Amino acid sequence: MSEPRSKARHRRSRTALAVTVPLALTAAGTLAYGTDLGVLGGTGREASAAAPAWAADTADGFASVNALGQNGTYGGRDGKTVTVKTQAELEKYATAAEPYVIVVAGTIAMNPVGKEIKVQSDKTIVGQGTSGHIVGGGFFLGSGVHNVIIRNLTIRDAYQGVWNDKDHDFDAIQMDGAHHVWIDHNDLRHMADGLIDVRKDSTNVTVSWNKLSDNNKTFGIGWTENVKTDITIHHNWIRETEQRNPSTDNAAHAHLYNNFLEDAAGTDIKSSYGNYSRGATKMVLENSYFQGVKNPVIKDSGAAIVQRGSVFSGTSGRNESGGTAFDPKAYYPYTLDQAADLPSILKSGVGPRASVGTTAATKAAAATTLTVAADGSGQYRTVQAAVNAVPANNPARVVIAVKPGTYRELVKVPSNKPHVTIRGTGGSRKDTIIVYNNAAGTPKPGGGTYGTGGSATVAVEADDFQARNLTISNDFDEKANQSLSGHQAVALRTAADKVFLDGIIVSGDQDTLLLDTAAKDKLGRVYVSNSYVVGNVDFIFGRATAVVDKSVITLKKRWDGTSAGYVTAPSTAANRKGILIANSTVNGDVSNGSFYLGRPWHAGGDASLDPQTTVRNTSLSAAVKSTPWTDMSGFSWKDDRFAEYKNSGAGSGSANSNRPHLSDAQAAGQEVADWLAGWTPSAS
Repeated sequence: MSEPRSKARHRRSRTALAVTVPLALTAAGTLAYGTDLGVLGGTGREASAAAPAWAADTADGFASVNALGQNGTYGGRDGKTVTVKTQAELEKYATAAEPYVIVVAGTIAMNPVGKEIKVQSDKTIVGQGTSGHIVGGGFFLGSGVHNVIIRNLTIRDAYQGVWNDKDHDFDAIQMDGAHHVWIDHNDLRHMADGLIDVRKDSTNVTVSWNKLSDNNKTFGIGWTENVKTDITIHHNWIRETEQRNPSTDNAAHAHLYNNFLEDAAGTDIKSSYGNYSRGATKMVLENSYFQGVKNPVIKDSGAAIVQRGSVFSGTSGRNESGGTAFDPKAYYPYTLDQAADLPSILKSGVGPRASVGTTAATKAAAATTLTVAADGSGQYRTVQAAVNAVPANNPARVVIAVKPGTYRELVKVPSNKPHVTIRGTGGSRKDTIIVYNNAAGTPKPGGGTYGTGGSATVAVEADDFQARNLTISNDFDEKANQSLSGHQAVALRTAADKVFLDGIIVSGDQDTLLLDTAAKDKLGRVYVSNSYVVGNVDFIFGRATAVVDKSVITLKKRWDGTSAGYVTAPSTAANRKGILIANSTVNGDVSNGSFYLGRPWHAGGDASLDPQTTVRNTSLSAAVKSTPWTDMSGFSWKDDRFAEYKNSGAGSGSANSNRPHLSDAQAAGQEVADWLAGWTPSAS
């Protein structure tokens, strides 16, 4: 599922954001209903009391220096405090002329994808605990904008499926000519372009205690011929990024200290260089840690780098210094940590913190966290052991934080353990893998076979379940088990309501993702977003009311190398909604015209079922057949509910008797919000 990776030049002109955006992974989609998906309802609430203590924090480093008429960086501390849960609310206060402390209390999915909210001066934008997520977009600080703090947020997933993307300049945080900006304790990842761009004479910037990961272009500084920028970059964990780590062009003073740059072995993303001093930059680099990075420190002939105290472990290529720079302590005080201690300090200290932006009451009600690590460094060695430790009928969220590694085990979350989140803690969803290899025909230890539903690697029967930032896989080997009857091999089975699968990979062959309900007469809503689903035969199936949104559906060849398959097999009960694929991409390394979008599964020959799949606003590769629906087990797809709406790509086609399209009026009733029926998924 990796994209071709190629290097890009640091300098490039900014491409104007198009009005319409090609639909691909993390596309925000053209959602026509009320508020943005993933945004909690409600209106911004202005606090009558003084802002909490954390909102009065001020920046260190160059953002603390008195310059350009601004004495330090303190954001919106002199204004009102407001809590926002929608894009409209966030935009209202971020673009206002007066100062605000803006608390983001939930997940806000940007619409359209790539939107960068134009933040004005004197603002603090901070996530409430770890719940503040900006998905599919970010922030832009224009010329003259100053005194801005962006803190404690997760900004992620504007990636459009092309690694070195020239067409989608979607950044997490970009500034053009801004000054006095503090970017602190954020998690920035998986964007279409840069995670942070400090451009066009932006200055007096401090970037501290952030996790920057899973991206091609990490952090660019420059895009100017003027030697003006003063910037401090300290205590950041830069992991699994290719270039601009950072790339610093024509900076008057660049002070980099106590950063941890990591290129982990065995991953798809390979570093091309680490810290780069370009043009006439003067850089001081102190007490940082470089792990496995290629060309960890490089400079142009006219640039300067003064190095001291760093650790280089498993690095290769250029490691350069030279020239004269400056003394950072002439501008501000600071204290150095020992470079050798940085991996442990930063792995536990960067990114959003639960204690920032929360009151004592919300802290007391915060989620319980159980840690899992195969090496014994967590509370439990297996995911199932952590699930077992969740109290029966637990009233509040329990987060099972799973450290990177491969966990070959079966996991079941029983119906009496609701409100469970299983979350990988690695920098990528590929770092944490739960995998097993049961199939429908695999013999059970006590006799009999597992059957399709019983083959699942992870089985979820509890309501209000969430999974994030991990891979769930079934690696049953069909080729090696041709004598076995029953090759259905489920990776993930859900049989519950309000299941939120966000930023994961679900991988298998036949029957990968079973989205079921607890019973035929029970509602089971599932929302899959910003994810990959991989398989070949009926690999998204079941009777749940399920949405696959802003995701990539990857078609896979059969065990014998042939290309043939079916994406969906809904078994929807009458008068319920089935499977909706929206704002996504269907592709894969398979033959053209070899895959159906779906077929009706009347489980057990039940003629009362009314299977439904709608595929809308989605890019279809040439692998999709021109007649995308087909019959199953004697039931005609034409007697059930199969339709498309405004799809694109080589596999799309005009409406005809074998390819029904929704009318605009019909499509208005088949949107994501209609499927979710009043439930607004929010990361917990």
